Amino acid sequence: MILEVAILNVRSPMESEFEAAFTKASAIIASIRGYISHELHRCIEVPNRYLLLVRWQTLEDHTTGFRRSPEYDQWKQLLHHFYDPFPTVEHFEGVLQYQDNSTQNAEPRVKNLQ
Repeated sequence: MILEVAILNVRSPMESEFEAAFTKASAIIASIRGYISHELHRCIEVPNRYLLLVRWQTLEDHTTGFRRSPEYDQWKQLLHHFYDPFPTVEHFEGVLQYQDNSTQNAEPRVKNLQ
């Protein structure tokens, strides 16, 4: 699994419009082969900054499958005018996953992802 990470700085005061457009755009990205899931988080300290996390089966599913698809053109039309500056997108692979199970009176779970 590959994790795509992007910090999205949205032009103020367009945050509500962006969130509505992103809701529509979610169906577009979810339709792409190799897509697993995505999350959008708003920054507490900087309200017009968002963190986008997208999980893909492979790097190529994002860089080739999505970015070279007609659906990406729809995605761009819905979202790209909100960004200032345009975001840098990076891709990560898992190394370790730790889950604290103390609230369930169980031992922590550590999973090596490589």
